[in-house]
Formats: sequence, C-alpha cells, structure tokens
Amino acid sequence: MNRRLFMGTTAAASLGTLAIGASEPRPAGDRRPVAVSSGNGLRAVEKAIELVKKGVDPLDAAIEGVAIVEADPKDDSVGYGGLPNEDGVVELDAAVMHGPTHGGGSVASIRNIMHPAAVARLVMKRTRHCLLVGEGALRFARAHGFPEVDLLTEESRRVWLHWKETRDPNDDWVPPPDAEVAAYLHDYMKRRVTGTIHCSVLDTHGDLGCTTTTSGLSWKIPGRVGDSPILGAGLYLDNAVGSAGSTGIGEANLLNLSSYLVVENMRRGLGPKDAVMEALKRIAETSVRDPKRRRPDGKTTFNVSFYAVSKDGAFAGGCIYPGGKMAVHDGDSARIVQLDPLYEK
Repeated sequence: MNRRLFMGTTAAASLGTLAIGASEPRPAGDRRPVAVSSGNGLRAVEKAIELVKKGVDPLDAAIEGVAIVEADPKDDSVGYGGLPNEDGVVELDAAVMHGPTHGGGSVASIRNIMHPAAVARLVMKRTRHCLLVGEGALRFARAHGFPEVDLLTEESRRVWLHWKETRDPNDDWVPPPDAEVAAYLHDYMKRRVTGTIHCSVLDTHGDLGCTTTTSGLSWKIPGRVGDSPILGAGLYLDNAVGSAGSTGIGEANLLNLSSYLVVENMRRGLGPKDAVMEALKRIAETSVRDPKRRRPDGKTTFNVSFYAVSKDGAFAGGCIYPGGKMAVHDGDSARIVQLDPLYEK
C-alpha cells in the first residue's frame, strides 16, 4: 500500500472512530465558549470551538480536537508517529473527564489504536471501570470497532533505531558512519521527547470536558505509565469549578496529583493563573527531596506545564522553566500564548 492510499485509509478510519461513543449534539447555549490546550494544540482548540458552537458535547469536542494531533505523524509525542518505548513499540496513554456527569475514563499502555482518547470515553461510558491497561484495553477497543493501525512510522522507526545503535558503545548494535546519518537524528539524541496534548473545553452551556493523550516519554521502559491517563494527575475537572491538565514529566504530577490541586486551588477562590502557580510551587518543593529529580542548584531537573480554565471562562497556564506555550481559543479567535514560568533557567 502506498503512503497516499495509507493516509487516506487512515483518515477515513479516524473519522469513523471518532463517532464511536459520541453524544448527540444539542442546541447551542448563549455562553461564550473557551478552549485551552498545550502548545501543539492550536488546531485542536479551533476544532473544539467550531464543534461546541454547533452544540457538540464539550468532551466530544475536546476529543475531536486532540484527534487531529493523534493522527498527525509529524507530532512525535502523540499517537501515530509518536516515539516508541525502548523496544521500538509505540504505547499510548489517554484519559477523559466529563463535567455534567463527573465521569472519567482512561487507557494506559495501549498499542495499535490511533485515537486512545476516544477509547477512554468508551471506558467511561460503557464500563463500570475508570482505567483499562495493555492487552485488556486493546481487546476492549477492538470489541467496540476501533481499527488497529501500525503507529510506528518510518520516521519514528529511524529515530528509535539510531537511539538503539548509539546508546551503549559496548553492546552489539553498531551505528552507521556519521556521514551516513541524517543531521536531525543527532538532534533527537540530545533530548528526550516528553510532549503530550491536553485540551479543556468550556461549552456554550457552561459545561466542561477535557482530555489528555500521549505516546509518553520516548525510550521509556515498556509498560511505563505517566500522568496522562491518571485522573487527578494528568487532568482533572469539576463542572462547578473548572478544568486543568498538564504536559511534561508525568512522574511529578503523579507524586503530587497536580491537576486535581489546580482545580482545588480554583475551588478555594484562586484564579487560574494563581491556581497553576501554586501547583507548580508544590511540585518544585516536593520533587527536589529526591536526588534523582534535583539539580546541583537545588531546582528540579525537569519541566512541567499546566493549562487551566475556570467555570466563568477565565484561563491561564504556567510552567516551571521558561519556554512553555499554550493554545487558546476565547470563542472569537485562536492564538498561541507564552506560559508564565515559576523559575528562570
């Protein structure tokens, strides 16, 4: 099958997949909608606002928004084309929460499914559980009609193979001469991909929905699960208060239930910006107790970013170190916004 035909088939499968478990639209309300996302989510917030203006449920809108990135082979931190684990296998994590029902669902270490966020919605709606993992999550997805797809693109395979061949000079993997190695492959060896996409949506009725979806940390130990599929860590919402989600090193959010903390900070009266900054301070204070997570200067070895929207439509984001971005749609237009940092580098 040639690439054009494959991508056409993939796009058709994606459209059909996104309908599985979605609610019927209702008449739009009179509230101004808002959508916030991570820096790779500009198309996601545009799609989400387009849909909620037509009366689509806020969670369904968020899922369709992030599905654009899940299916994008150029985003190496989410879905199709995401960088694999140390064995060269793409494992995905995703979670959803739904404001009107306070429902939630998630999948972790799922393979061969392009849209894990949509599977997480089915876990919420069609089981009495909140989290399915591994082979069980894959069987559940297949039972509901989700097609299996090889998520490892030729590009991501080449990146993984170069990492495999260069990580240990004493093993039996031998890289090609430097002259035969594309320059971009060297760039990948200088960093680990930690990206993800989160999207929180406030609809025209004042209801909230959110999702976080990722291929996780590149070269992770097989079976590693970060914060993205854990309710309260990678995302959280309360329909009476607001919604929040995160990207970055997930272990920090797992250890602090940081997205829950952001929403609870808003519950006690803080605006989204202050709620986010308080959560970042908590992470900075607790994480450095562990030498593995502490730099010589006493600050964290990692970065984490948050994105939050309150029930009244206020929104903000923040990160530990400078450079973070968020995508925002305020109901009129979409834009990229620089995140306020807790620390300077």
